[in-house]
Amino acid sequence: MNELLEVRNVRRSFPRSGGEELLVLEDVNLSLKEGEIVGLLGRSGSGKSTLLRLIAGLASPQGGSLTYMGAPINGPAQGVAMVFQGFALFPWMTVLQNVELGLEALGLPESEIRRRALAAIDLIGLDGYESAYPRELSGGMRQRVGFARAIVVHPNILLMDEPFSALDVLTAENLRTDLIELWGKKQLPTKGIILVTHNIEEAVLMCDRVLLFSASPAKVSSEVRIDLPQPRERTSPAFEDYVDRIYVEMTARRVERMRQQQQGTSFLDMPLTHVSPNQISGLVEALAAAPYDGKADLPDIAYEQELEVDELFPVAEAMQLLRLADVEGGDIKLTHMGKRFADGELNERKEIFSRALQNHVPLAGHIRKVLDERASHSAPYRRFLDELEDHMAEDAAEETLKTVVSWARFSELFSYDDDAELFSLENPT
Repeated sequence: MNELLEVRNVRRSFPRSGGEELLVLEDVNLSLKEGEIVGLLGRSGSGKSTLLRLIAGLASPQGGSLTYMGAPINGPAQGVAMVFQGFALFPWMTVLQNVELGLEALGLPESEIRRRALAAIDLIGLDGYESAYPRELSGGMRQRVGFARAIVVHPNILLMDEPFSALDVLTAENLRTDLIELWGKKQLPTKGIILVTHNIEEAVLMCDRVLLFSASPAKVSSEVRIDLPQPRERTSPAFEDYVDRIYVEMTARRVERMRQQQQGTSFLDMPLTHVSPNQISGLVEALAAAPYDGKADLPDIAYEQELEVDELFPVAEAMQLLRLADVEGGDIKLTHMGKRFADGELNERKEIFSRALQNHVPLAGHIRKVLDERASHSAPYRRFLDELEDHMAEDAAEETLKTVVSWARFSELFSYDDDAELFSLENPT
């Protein structure tokens, strides 16, 4: 197969306050060959969308190289089109006008622009809606317009940035099925597709290869080749095996990263993803109940609880951090304390959560120690935020503190007054 794209050792960072930089992509390597759909799978914020912008030529790397059709990418690449997560349509334009817009920059005759736009609209299943405005269309139809606008230019590479995530489950499934059918029949006027997603089943359903992205900074941690014929059946053992394999690989890497973070005792090295106590309690209760009775495959509980990877993994990681559950090999299992938490009344749950915070979340223990030692038993929010920002990005520091505040309030380990931006031991346990 001919190579459409080669990404080698790409690095990208963004400036931070104080003259430092936030490293988003580091040593990223991938390729796309003609006839392939390649999936980029990882949690939101792992740099996948940034990589797509580099491939499209909308931004430049600060290291490494990107080669499209044998030539370096330098500015917007002709023959590369993108479908966005949002519909990104002009509301004052009709469906036809929105699709034609993608062709006007090519300098084609008006008759050719109209012919190709009508053909793209028909191909994507919107024949009859040419004169409709976006406000008259459902979400699925608006996204179909986005696809038509992308493919009307007959791109060599089609970039898709979580194109189904804003749609309801049934609409997304219908649109995926139609696209796979068009691709399989070679009716899509494109040679290769890169799909950004955080939906494991979607990646296995659509892709020939799935690249798993690690985070902070992002790089390709592993590749899974999906050797299944299209169309693929979600309920087949082979399909489920691939889903399980990806869950296992993603879980193993995330667990290893968490263990590395926990080896150090400093809260400065442990960014936290915000997960509410209600989410933790809900998953603990679901695991404790039948049919799981304390242990479940992550794919199974994700399906039953209708959770995406971005929703499930942070809750599972928080449970592991708090020693309420163990996550290993694609499974999640309640610990002894997790079972006690599930069986306990509210006050016992608060006590268990409070001990877990002090023993296993260094930042929470640090804040409590500072409050205990001060005569006023209070400390400003900025005092801890500044400490964190010396070691992590500003948004990560804010999310980490937000998480600890939420957990501490539930457990009554300490209090926080948002108006005064002040931590205190008011109503302590």
